[in-house]
Amino acid sequence: MTFLERLRALVWFLLAAAWFLFSDLVASRAAAGLTSGDFEEPLYRILLLFLLIVGYWIMSRLGQRRMDPAKATALVARPGWVGEFALGAALGWAGVLACVLPAALIGGLVITVFTNEHQFFVAVLDLIALAAGTLAIEVAFRGYPFLRLVEAMGAPLGAFFMAVVYAIWRTHTATASVLVSFFLGLIIALAVLRTRALWVGWGFHFAWIATMSMLFGLPISGSMNYSPIFVTNAVGPAWITGGSQGPEGSAFAVLVSFLLPFWMVRLTGDLKHKYGYAEIVPAGIPVDIDAAARQQHEAAMGEAEPPPPGLVQILPAEPHAPINPPQSAEPAVPGDEAPPGDEPR
Repeated sequence: MTFLERLRALVWFLLAAAWFLFSDLVASRAAAGLTSGDFEEPLYRILLLFLLIVGYWIMSRLGQRRMDPAKATALVARPGWVGEFALGAALGWAGVLACVLPAALIGGLVITVFTNEHQFFVAVLDLIALAAGTLAIEVAFRGYPFLRLVEAMGAPLGAFFMAVVYAIWRTHTATASVLVSFFLGLIIALAVLRTRALWVGWGFHFAWIATMSMLFGLPISGSMNYSPIFVTNAVGPAWITGGSQGPEGSAFAVLVSFLLPFWMVRLTGDLKHKYGYAEIVPAGIPVDIDAAARQQHEAAMGEAEPPPPGLVQILPAEPHAPINPPQSAEPAVPGDEAPPGDEPR
């Protein structure tokens, strides 16, 4: 890409980042004004997701006219996307289990269970909020803005920069959880670059948050609420349990999050082969492939001799039979012959 094209992509990235901040503010105030209590959080996440999708779709139509808006935002509704989500969810669930298991074996987990009907109802609302919220974060951090940043800076530098921004935005303390958030951002960015869609990354993100908070009742980076059904307190050294930061603040979580990108590469091998190559956008002057190949052959082998001219047949192949004058159909009458030398005039 030329310098002007990279600069243009960077401008669209900055506009997309500003739209995310604006949408977050509008969605939070609208949800607070429309409802309160248990429904406020799901409504906020759904409104945020709606505003992000609409805004980035419009930006893609204005800024990337030769590209399909679904591909420009990485929200490609293609066959098998549910399986891609499940693939990412399996890896996210396994990663959380690897982080929590040492705390359960070496330290200890004190679990409190709430079984009243209201808690189960809140759990359903929290799952809805979690699904919409994680997808909204993926749209904002690994969707349209991320793809424009990749166009401006290249894939490695763009993924690194976005992972740093995601870690700063996600955590508010200078603990191991910041490093874990950075690796998580790299993992999901890697999934998007290899599959050209958000489904694997969304599945990973959703399963990571849902398993740690909703299933085990543990905090996420020390800033998210506990599950409405399970509340767990970890007992043991902070380097094993993570302390108040939850499992993401432990040394095991740093090791696991460092190894997860290698597993992501392995699991997305088929998807990389199928979808991972950037689409060639047609532009410029149409090219005659046959003529180009012929020109390359003549440049290497010399100009081909022209074929001999074909024979052009002008006269018929066989001469026509002589044409006899037509004979009178009436028989001649004796005495009607003209005298010799007396020719008709």
